[in-house]
Amino acid sequence: MATFIALVNWTDQGVRDFRDTVERADAVADIAQRLGGGQTALYWTVGPYDLVAVSEFPDDETATAFALAVSSQGNVRTTSMRAFDAGEMRGIIGKLT
Repeated sequence: MATFIALVNWTDQGVRDFRDTVERADAVADIAQRLGGGQTALYWTVGPYDLVAVSEFPDDETATAFALAVSSQGNVRTTSMRAFDAGEMRGIIGKLT
């Protein structure tokens, strides 16, 4: 599975309904699971981002579908990044030798 990290900010709507944030996070985890992925970590943060999420999906297209499903609810905006562990990075570097 491919790993993705999302830096998340609440929209005006999302912050107005902050009391529901844990329940919304559970619903987001359910969406990830239905798409064949999973949310492996979620942290509420202080600073330039309101949350940081780590998720796994079988491919980029599924991760994109997940991001669209979550963002379309209007509570958050995300900046997503594909992440590579040490083994994957070794494989990437190996392609150059």
